[in-house]
Amino acid sequence: MTEATFAVLTLLILVWAVTSGLLARRNITGPLVFAVAGYALGNPDWGPLSVDVEAPSVHLIAELALALLLFSDAARVNLSRLKRDIRLPGRLLAIGLPLSLVLGSLLAAWLFDDFTWALAGFVGATLAPTDAALSAQVINDRRIPMRLRRALNVESGLNDGIVTPVVTFSLAVAAGQLGVESHDGVSDHGGGALLELAVGVIVGLAVGAASARLMTVGSRRRWMTTGARRLGTLAAALASFALAVAFSGNGFIAAFVAGIAFRAALDEEIVDTDSVVEPPELLGEVLALAVWFLFGAALVPIAMHNFDLTLLAYAVLSLTVVRIVPVALSLLGTGLDRTTVLFVGWFGPRGLASIVFALLAIEQLGEIPVVEQAVSVVALTVLLSVVLHGVTAGPLGSRYVRLEQADEEAGAGPRSRRLAHHSPESPSPRRSDQP
Repeated sequence: MTEATFAVLTLLILVWAVTSGLLARRNITGPLVFAVAGYALGNPDWGPLSVDVEAPSVHLIAELALALLLFSDAARVNLSRLKRDIRLPGRLLAIGLPLSLVLGSLLAAWLFDDFTWALAGFVGATLAPTDAALSAQVINDRRIPMRLRRALNVESGLNDGIVTPVVTFSLAVAAGQLGVESHDGVSDHGGGALLELAVGVIVGLAVGAASARLMTVGSRRRWMTTGARRLGTLAAALASFALAVAFSGNGFIAAFVAGIAFRAALDEEIVDTDSVVEPPELLGEVLALAVWFLFGAALVPIAMHNFDLTLLAYAVLSLTVVRIVPVALSLLGTGLDRTTVLFVGWFGPRGLASIVFALLAIEQLGEIPVVEQAVSVVALTVLLSVVLHGVTAGPLGSRYVRLEQADEEAGAGPRSRRLAHHSPESPSPRRSDQP
């Protein structure tokens, strides 16, 4: 990324910050704005700005964005509250997510003859996690039952961390099947990936728990100022990722586990978790906007170059059948009506995690034709999701509320009664969850 590209990107972030509310009222999301800007300004065929998809800086920005958001998402999970309201998000994560992964992988293997089973598994796993930022209007709408919004938010906050081991393992095996040296020069058909995961878990537990303990002691003895607590949390998030990578571990798993360990070990009577988690979350959001710009500049052109009807068919099926059918199966027996199930099933947008995993595939497997095709599948699916979920979030959310109110007026009882009474509390949407 050149200095000019960086300067334009920072100015775009400033303009977006000033106009974000105005654009949101017109169903125009930040990811859409930055993806379009990246495609227009950084396109290799005509763009005035230079973006190299294989540049280390591009991968570092994307990986840091995901690591920070994984940490902040995990750190915002209040386990005691979640245990009391685990039914819906638990089913979506324990049943719906694996089914989406398997169904997406089988569909990729069926539609694309050149894919190895590992590459098909990579596509399925990469497109399984959701991103609530693309349907923030739904998560923000207090007229929609709180438990429903929380379920979508918890799901999107945790599913990318859960699928990370599958993505990493699939890439390692694909490197062996394609005869490509992995990023560490060893093509061991997944053995190294398992070791990376183990190292990531150990580093994450150590850094998360230790940093929380230190901050608790420092706060209790009044060694720390409020600002220092926030800086300490940001440092813990960055350290978990950096140390894991330094020890040849998986930085994403380390950041995710560190966030969980940090929340569990922190004395919340002394340190306000929601306050100290803001810095890594805020920096992650800024970097995420940069990643959306890079997505438009580097990955969308690849998708357009490889575009065909098979690619489009997979993208459409991924956003509909591959998402909605597993969600419907996972919610059997919950008593939810068909409209609510379809509502939850539709609002499973693909976003930041899928982009980072696609960049990871380019980094580890190179830009060979079959890998470019896999990346194109991911990029086109994410692009369609940005447009469709961003545009429909507001209208479909309002329609759901009207149907609920109509049921209540007809004496059938509102859909929300099957979930929870309306609550003024908001789950503070983005990608994170605050159950």
